[in-house]
Amino acid sequence: MTGIISAMQEEIQALLNQLENVSTTKKGMREYYCGTLFNKKVVLVFSRWGKVASAATTTQLINDFNIDEIIFTGVAGGIKEHLNIGDVVIGKHLYQHDLDARPFYNQFEIPILKNKYLETKDTTNLLNATHNFIDCYGEFVSKTEAEVFDIYAPKVILGDIASGDQFISSLEKIAHLNKLLPTTTCVEMEGAAVAQICYEYNMPFSIIRIISDKANDNATIDFARFANTIASNYALGILKNYFA
Repeated sequence: MTGIISAMQEEIQALLNQLENVSTTKKGMREYYCGTLFNKKVVLVFSRWGKVASAATTTQLINDFNIDEIIFTGVAGGIKEHLNIGDVVIGKHLYQHDLDARPFYNQFEIPILKNKYLETKDTTNLLNATHNFIDCYGEFVSKTEAEVFDIYAPKVILGDIASGDQFISSLEKIAHLNKLLPTTTCVEMEGAAVAQICYEYNMPFSIIRIISDKANDNATIDFARFANTIASNYALGILKNYFA
């Protein structure tokens, strides 16, 4: 069984709409939707925003459901010039950009674990699935909705991701992150926390991030609409290929 997490229900609404044989469990102010998606047993849950909320959700998911992998999906802000709205980042290394326990540990180093980043599982299958989705993304996202967000030729990359409990929305902060963590491609608020829980429980983890903005002073898009009409349908298309 695959556990699928997002920070907002809008980001997985398309998956919920396709879920069959649904049963719902309520725990810790979360609803866990168990069912079948593309002939694969899954449990879907939205964690709410931030590292604490996502870590709590992931721990509950691992302990209470018979899952063998976790996939996180949702939006992120791009911090590299070559990334555009609608592009997809499949995560490789996950950093907590707001973690600083100096002088006891180096900056970004996770106390006790002594890792600066955590690595996702083998991404080959997920990357292939995403490339296949990109080749036919118009089957899942309407041309009208894509044009609203200036999405015309989306691409997929394998990249590092930075997580932190803050919304990055200035060029100054982007420049600072690029200097401190030069390999990171996008920023969000949950991935590295989920990666840490999965690491500690020896649970295979993957992450899909759809670029919704450039994490700068112009990051003023309609996030709810983007999550519901773009990111949610991206997740549907990618996972349909992944489970095939």
